[in-house]
Amino acid sequence: MRSYSKYFALLLAVITLSIISVNAQDASDKRSGRTIEQSVRRQILKMPRYEVFDYIGYDVNGSTVTLYGKVYNAVNKSTAENSVEDIPGVSRVINKIEVLPPSPFDDTIRRDLYGSISRTAGLSRYLWPVNPSVRLIVDRGRVTLEGYVSNKGDKNLMNIAANGVSNVFSVTNNLKVDSGKAG
Repeated sequence: MRSYSKYFALLLAVITLSIISVNAQDASDKRSGRTIEQSVRRQILKMPRYEVFDYIGYDVNGSTVTLYGKVYNAVNKSTAENSVEDIPGVSRVINKIEVLPPSPFDDTIRRDLYGSISRTAGLSRYLWPVNPSVRLIVDRGRVTLEGYVSNKGDKNLMNIAANGVSNVFSVTNNLKVDSGKAG
């Protein structure tokens, strides 16, 4: 009887240690995933030519980072990929960033859109030149608002200001309300 209880205790100890090891590995994987996400965000925001008319998003799946979005400045597509490749723990980067075509028509909309939002009470803070929390994407006359605002009212005001710009065919408002991430 005693030998069974010793084996049972030993078996129980092995199972317990295995569970602890698996849980520790899961926690480590989650920590490294968060670290990679934070590093990707930091690297993108540090890009010298990343401005209010560019939007780069990302997904992290294990050690693979997928970049997506649209950029006004073509250099930002390759800069983003190169910056993310150098992050410890990243083994693969899939670059799905689209470079917006050159267009004097869209440039006029960009200028007018920026002015409209800047002149709307309380919204200019989202467009600060250093790491704006709102991104203004203009693609063939279509405007997409990306990023973060502090409240639903600012989200709605941003939409109204964008819709009031001449020659805009449509506005897609992808803004999220998060006061912690908003300008």
